[in-house]
Amino acid sequence: MHNAKGLLGRIVRDKLWRFGYRRSLCSLKLTSEDLDYQVLVEGSGCSRTAILNRPPALNALTTHMGYRLQKLYKNWEEDPNIGFVMMKGSGRAFCAGGDIVSLYHLRTRGSPDAIREFFSSLYSFIYLLGTYLKPHVAILNGVTMGGGTGVSIPGTFRVATDRTIFATPETIIGFHPDAGASFNLSHLPGRLGEYLGLTGLKLSGAEMLACGLATHYIRSEEVPVMEEQLKKLLTDDPSVVESCLEKCAEVAHPEKTGVIRRIDLLEKCFSHDTVEEIIDSLEIEASRRKDTWCITTLRRLKESSPLSLKVALRSLL
Repeated sequence: MHNAKGLLGRIVRDKLWRFGYRRSLCSLKLTSEDLDYQVLVEGSGCSRTAILNRPPALNALTTHMGYRLQKLYKNWEEDPNIGFVMMKGSGRAFCAGGDIVSLYHLRTRGSPDAIREFFSSLYSFIYLLGTYLKPHVAILNGVTMGGGTGVSIPGTFRVATDRTIFATPETIIGFHPDAGASFNLSHLPGRLGEYLGLTGLKLSGAEMLACGLATHYIRSEEVPVMEEQLKKLLTDDPSVVESCLEKCAEVAHPEKTGVIRRIDLLEKCFSHDTVEEIIDSLEIEASRRKDTWCITTLRRLKESSPLSLKVALRSLL
């Protein structure tokens, strides 16, 4: 009986730790301490690291995570003993964006105030990061999508790896690229931003580096070595942090079949002012070239929400 109780206790604790990952756990009563495990903290020397910690949900962001990140980052910014800040994710993702499943359940329960609070907490943190006074290093070693790009790209440095998968797939779910994405995407070379924002298709880590979304690139197995080097730094000077990153960084070459190699085609198809013209242009190229890339891109646009496509394009022009 004692062993059975011990096993039950471990199961309950495991469920609490996984709060928000599965619908069956919605009735569990959690403390703020339980929720704080969604963002862990590591400290070394004069640096601090925020660890997004919902691995079964690909570290999808919650309202509590937004508030906790704000509190941590404000305290770190005001602490003269902390020189720079890092962020990474647990498991195979950096961050897959906002917790859309939770938003769906809030909507079905008729909780508009809770939905507004969700967006307010995350947008406020993204603004804080974009105006942060200390160097910031985001380690994008895995899935980096939607709001996950919002809590990383505004910072000083973004390190991509061979495991990085970048995307802003909001139009597929009837939303639009938010969390600062319309600004970030609109500043990419050529019409790459329009392509990414409308289709939600993916970039690799090497492609992120090539277009400027990432500042550095490293193989995933070398990430722990890079982290150890960063933790040894005693500085608040971004140039010193950058020098450390450059010593660890590697050269990355995008695949020959990737979208980065199709800048001219993007200019031809995605330079129009309306979604209809973009689709027409892609249809012409798809029929003329018999190109798998054109066909895939066209199919993705036709699978997306028409209204979302129009809102996304307007935000990028």
